[in-house]
Amino acid sequence: MENEAQGLQKLEGVVERVIFENTETGYIVFEVNVGDQDIEVVGKVGSVDNGMHVTAYGHLEKHPHYGEQFRATACETSLPQDTTGLLSYLSSGVLPYIGPSTAKKIVKAFGEEALTVISETPQRLCEIKGITPEKAATISNEFRRLYGVREVIDWFARFDLPAQSAVTAYQAFGPHTMEALQQNPYLLCGEPLKLTVEKVDPIALRLQFEMGNPMRITAGLLYLLRRNAGNGHTCLPRGKLTESTASYLKLTRESVEDELDELLQSGELRAYPYGETEYIYLPDLFSAEQDIAARLGQISTFPTEPPKTLESDLRALEIVQGFAYAPLQKEAIRMALSNRVMVLTGGPGTGKTTTVNAILSLYEAMYDRVALCAPTGRAAKRLSELTHHNASTIHRLLEVDYSTGTVRFIHNEKNLLKYDVIILDEMSMVDVKLFQALLAAARYHCRIIMVGDVDQLPSVGPGNILGGILATQVVPTVRLTEIFRQAQKSLIVQNAHRIVQGQMPQKGAAQDDFFMMEKSGFECQQLVCDLVSVRLPRAYGFDPVRDIQVLCPTKMGATGSMELNRRLQEVLNPPAWGKPQLGGENGSKILRLGDKVMQIKNDYDITFERDGAEAGAGAYNGDMGIITAVDEDARSVTVMMDDRKYVYSGDQLGELEPAYAVTIHKSQGSEFPAVIVPVADVPARLRYRNLLYTGVTRARKLCILTGNHRTVEQMVQNVRQNLRYSCLRYMLVEAVTPVSKTS
Repeated sequence: MENEAQGLQKLEGVVERVIFENTETGYIVFEVNVGDQDIEVVGKVGSVDNGMHVTAYGHLEKHPHYGEQFRATACETSLPQDTTGLLSYLSSGVLPYIGPSTAKKIVKAFGEEALTVISETPQRLCEIKGITPEKAATISNEFRRLYGVREVIDWFARFDLPAQSAVTAYQAFGPHTMEALQQNPYLLCGEPLKLTVEKVDPIALRLQFEMGNPMRITAGLLYLLRRNAGNGHTCLPRGKLTESTASYLKLTRESVEDELDELLQSGELRAYPYGETEYIYLPDLFSAEQDIAARLGQISTFPTEPPKTLESDLRALEIVQGFAYAPLQKEAIRMALSNRVMVLTGGPGTGKTTTVNAILSLYEAMYDRVALCAPTGRAAKRLSELTHHNASTIHRLLEVDYSTGTVRFIHNEKNLLKYDVIILDEMSMVDVKLFQALLAAARYHCRIIMVGDVDQLPSVGPGNILGGILATQVVPTVRLTEIFRQAQKSLIVQNAHRIVQGQMPQKGAAQDDFFMMEKSGFECQQLVCDLVSVRLPRAYGFDPVRDIQVLCPTKMGATGSMELNRRLQEVLNPPAWGKPQLGGENGSKILRLGDKVMQIKNDYDITFERDGAEAGAGAYNGDMGIITAVDEDARSVTVMMDDRKYVYSGDQLGELEPAYAVTIHKSQGSEFPAVIVPVADVPARLRYRNLLYTGVTRARKLCILTGNHRTVEQMVQNVRQNLRYSCLRYMLVEAVTPVSKTS
């Protein structure tokens, strides 16, 4: 074993046996003979077979259960060339009809040319007793199928593409992968690899494709639609799409228009004309918005009689609670009991939680099966705390089936949820694909109550469902506007409403829960570190790790989440003798015992344990926890997220990031006792109102803005970021009251 650059070790040897292989993910466990010892190799490196010579790159680790393993990040393979290796390979059972005895006969008859015979002249195998022409053909076909993966890996390597990408491509395109990619290299831009056009262009040029060929234009159109979906748009106006694509590909707009027409005609893209504009969709997003509009249109017009005892039940509830509901709250309660679907919206301090609890109480007297859910784990936990009822994520409600390698839900239109009522909180965070899945799984008579704050950031995924619904005035809606007396005492609440109204927040005095502190650049960075580590713990008794959260508009810059995380980690959890950590090589992130961390992607497979409760699986984007153990030998960390204990192995560490500072986007659905929002170095593109509003409304007890007065002013005035391309509002109006799209 040799040490290589960039901290990777190299291991070379011959595969002795394959222990486990998942062909869908490329994950494999196998033993390699390295001189005088066998070493177990694990990783997502594609397929290998007994007798193959391998060169693996990675790290030698000590697994807590399986002992010493070589965790590979890349693996180069070659078929055996000498007779010893050939005998091992053929004796392994990798090819049908060839066992150890037949393998000896083949190697004896053909020597080092055995594999060439199997591949190119399989009829010669009939010289071996017991191999018929039919068996020879089967053996050859299976070998060519298996070896096809190796060919693809070699082809990818010529273009500096990783072996795992080759395996992924082979899984998608099958034995004809090479042929398919040579005919159209821009297939690499689509599912499942999603390479950029810039990445594929050099490959296409070497294959002598012209830059104006239709396949490249198709790839460019699809790439820009996918990229804009990543920015929240479900569609793009035709003119904007063709102009952007022509500029991106450095081609004429006319050539792009022609190819777009072809894609629309073939159904690879979809169009929705409204007024004088034609909106272009990827098919899955088009279906999502159409399905949502159709279902909401159906249930919003479905006749429902309110309970005859509604008014007396409402009065009785007021007596039990010891207070009277405000007029708008009563309107919302009546509406929830009189309709199959409704929206309840409002800002902080307007009584959304009180209203939801009233609706919940009345529903529970009528129905046995009421579900509460939210888009994220932290939002679901907060909903449980506020309602004193169990709440789950939407994913957990629908039950994720990850056995196929792609996210599927167990509950769908063929396996409906059993609930009579679904109350969905933090509706602004729900994207169109997830909401489509929830509506598809809901029973036809199910009541759906959507709760959210339309002034917060829209979903990270495509769409702006809550904004679109409210714009139509089709779905029954109540917007709570009255700030209740207790909430009026909070400057956090007052300033949140001022921001929404386009007014500057008040700076606050010593007795208030909101402050603005002027600093810029590195001075602002130092102030944030000082507030977190010294001033706020001393003045308020806050725990600097568990109670205080820094929320950044941006990742980059002196006051971006990346740099502030590094600085706060140094201040709050510095390195020390006997305190284990992972990472730090070549400037990589450090995960240290005691660090606050965040899960940055959905992982449906990772398991967790809970004291006195059943184990489970799944960690979700935005979940936070504390590192309670670090095993440097096994390259693993243990993280406590509330009452759930996770163990992250080496290949899962990329899912964790230090979370002393996080972006405001990542904080959606969460609340923290104290929040610091640095607004000193916010890029112009991120200076918008609902980003600032969302950051401020994450604070329960204390909020501090640090930065420039001018930047805050610009953010308060800018509402442009709320605008997303979507036709849901038009589709919803059409679903309820069919009208001419040209009117």
